[in-house]
Amino acid sequence: MLIRCWGSRGAIPVSGAEYLRYGGDTTCLEIRSSDGETIIVDAGTGIRRLGNRMVEENRLHCHLLFTHAHWDHVMGFPFFKPIFIPSAKLVLYNCPLENCFVETILSEVMSPPTFPVRYAELKARIDYRRDCPTNFTIGDITIHPVPLSHPNSGTGYKFTENGRSFVFLTDNELGFVHPKGLDFEGYRDFCSGADLLIHDAEYTPEEYRSARQWGHSVFTDVVALATKARVRRLGLFHLNQDRTDDDMDAIVAASRKLIAEAGADIDCFGVAAGMVLEV
Repeated sequence: MLIRCWGSRGAIPVSGAEYLRYGGDTTCLEIRSSDGETIIVDAGTGIRRLGNRMVEENRLHCHLLFTHAHWDHVMGFPFFKPIFIPSAKLVLYNCPLENCFVETILSEVMSPPTFPVRYAELKARIDYRRDCPTNFTIGDITIHPVPLSHPNSGTGYKFTENGRSFVFLTDNELGFVHPKGLDFEGYRDFCSGADLLIHDAEYTPEEYRSARQWGHSVFTDVVALATKARVRRLGLFHLNQDRTDDDMDAIVAASRKLIAEAGADIDCFGVAAGMVLEV
């Protein structure tokens, strides 16, 4: 499978010379299966550029998963151009919450007076998958949901294709167990042996002292999870809105040092907008 990051920033989009290398758009991942299916995870501001690319390529059929409903993961949806094209088809999955989560949240995002076009006025064909089973398939990819440790809950995912796996756990706090979340050992087991783990690593240990229970992880905890789960590659995600490129480079360097000290062989990097990964 091919994974392209369209946004890895947390909380709010940012801009400026100090954010050029890692990018300023909020969460959006594109996953392409070997049989050509397009899976999108989250509709942060990065989905705008993805939508532009899809229109250019006339690739207007996609599956959209959400991790949760916080602003930075849904605010880009109204600017996703395929939703205004009658020939486009979107399949939306109701995983994070029950009771018609998807249409309820997206309708609120596009409600007056905060947005001029109502959700009901979208032109694309939208199909809903109401349940969130233990696992399901999209094309050649099998998807395993897992509860996130995050305020208001959420869902992480493991994507498996041709014997290889990619785990995506953003907005997941390893240092505190929120309602419905797993403990550290539960996430270790879920990630065990993954070819690629992309995990929320928003805070330094110093920052976390005043941000405990906010739903995000310290990068040192993420490194510990990756080493104990014996993953092959680790991407640090949900970049703090104030984290400059140089600051992020320093966190990556510190993470690689911890991995080396643990005697592990893990390729560790900060996830940047525009990055393409193959699993």
